[in-house]
Amino acid sequence: MDFGIKGKVAIVTGTSRKGAVGHIIAKTLANEGVNIACADIMIDGAEEIARELNESGVRAIAYKVDQRDCAQVASVVARVREDLGLPEILVNNAALLRGGGRIESTSVENWQNLMKIDLDGPWFWIKETWKSMVENKWGRIINISSIAGVLGGFGQANYSSAKAGVIALAKTAALEGARLGITANAVTLGVVDTSDGRINDSEVFKRIKTKIAMREFGKPEDVANLIAFLVSKQANYITGQDIHVVGGLDLFTY
Repeated sequence: MDFGIKGKVAIVTGTSRKGAVGHIIAKTLANEGVNIACADIMIDGAEEIARELNESGVRAIAYKVDQRDCAQVASVVARVREDLGLPEILVNNAALLRGGGRIESTSVENWQNLMKIDLDGPWFWIKETWKSMVENKWGRIINISSIAGVLGGFGQANYSSAKAGVIALAKTAALEGARLGITANAVTLGVVDTSDGRINDSEVFKRIKTKIAMREFGKPEDVANLIAFLVSKQANYITGQDIHVVGGLDLFTY
């Protein structure tokens, strides 16, 4: 199926680790002919991934950015417009999971830092790419959330709150973009194995697996394939949704 996005420009955040979700999303979109801006604070890894994508025949450029800083995000978006063209696809994938803890033990600093990365950052990217999407009367926004943002997460008050926030942010962007040719959706993840199976040896993850209806963890490709469809022209009428890629982790099972 031709998704009709060849030649489009996508910004994919969190693209510094080989084999991780951001890398596979960028690779899957590149296979559809999309030019990719790999945005990450870890520039060395992002540059390596950009080089790999360039070998597939698209244009890919790595940009170093700390998405806690709106000025840096705005600068990168301006450079993308100049280097690759108007960004019409945005995948808000970059996030921080560390720095949590029980509510009474989480420091104000850790709360605020995670919120800046996981919630402020996606808002900054949407805010700064919005003009490009409006100019072209076409845009696709994907916010990556977590099942913790739906069910809550023990010891994850900051992370679960931020991930709930990006769902609401996607829905609001969907409302505001509905008559402008812009769709926005959240993709909520369960456990995605980017360790080549090593997490199966962890006692914690063994317990989590018993809660998953399918009794297996997701793969980055499961996420990337859905996103490729959601940003396609065929998904023109899908907006404001929170789609779960969790293998039934959110179902009652025993």
